[in-house]
Amino acid sequence: MTDVSPIDLLLSDVDGTLVTHDKVLTKAAIAAAQRLHAAHIGFALTSARPPWGMRMLVEPLALRLPLAGFNGGLIVDTAFNVLESHPIAPPVAEAAVRLVQASGLDLWVYTANDWVVSAADGAHVEREAWIIAMEPVARPLTPADLAQAYKIVGVGDDHDKVAAAHEAVTAHLGEAVSASRSAPYFLDITNPRANKGAVVHALADRLGLSPARIATIGDMPNDVLMFAQSGFSIAMGNATPEVQAHASVVTASNEDDGFARAVERFILSREGSAVPAAPHGVTP
Repeated sequence: MTDVSPIDLLLSDVDGTLVTHDKVLTKAAIAAAQRLHAAHIGFALTSARPPWGMRMLVEPLALRLPLAGFNGGLIVDTAFNVLESHPIAPPVAEAAVRLVQASGLDLWVYTANDWVVSAADGAHVEREAWIIAMEPVARPLTPADLAQAYKIVGVGDDHDKVAAAHEAVTAHLGEAVSASRSAPYFLDITNPRANKGAVVHALADRLGLSPARIATIGDMPNDVLMFAQSGFSIAMGNATPEVQAHASVVTASNEDDGFARAVERFILSREGSAVPAAPHGVTP
């Protein structure tokens, strides 16, 4: 990485990055956000979570910039007014649902207001409900659901089966969707404009920034797209080697305050004309 531009905005993933495995927002992470604000560096979040699944982070982090939920499928302000909306086209949503069901995975569908699941006691439902502070609804899908589906998720603890479903969705639907893995047990299917790389450009356009002066930080394959579109990228220490290989630098894990360490070493250290970026693979 040879870029030496100062950073105007840090765009962060949430799960596996900003919070610990137990979804704790540490004192160090809160202090890092405060230091970003004090340095007049913007701080925004993007996540596979629905936007309202990030509402518990707004106050402690003093967030002021948009929240990009569903990997950018629904972008809201911190009062949860909709700024951008990119649902899946209904015929595509119907086809994606069929492919997930044929794969043998559990099915989740997120609409503007509901989270519909194929089984209330299915894998990861209870934990997800706790994470996003929202109760699922177990019922058959309706045409109204498919008319406003922002994210369709295939869920299963057989990771090879999830990977096979990913291949099937990509093969059958191609560029009609964005399909990515936000966790080894999740296959996220969204509108093709709903991906974290597009979020970089959406925020750059909205805020009048250059993508070259946006930094990104994340841990999963769905974060690689935003790494590619930003001027500087940071992979978490808990990311796989494949994800880390796409980042400018690597920080510590989310269990060792990797987010806060990255802010201190790689973002706040860039003063004036900025310091040269650390070579790939450098850890704090």
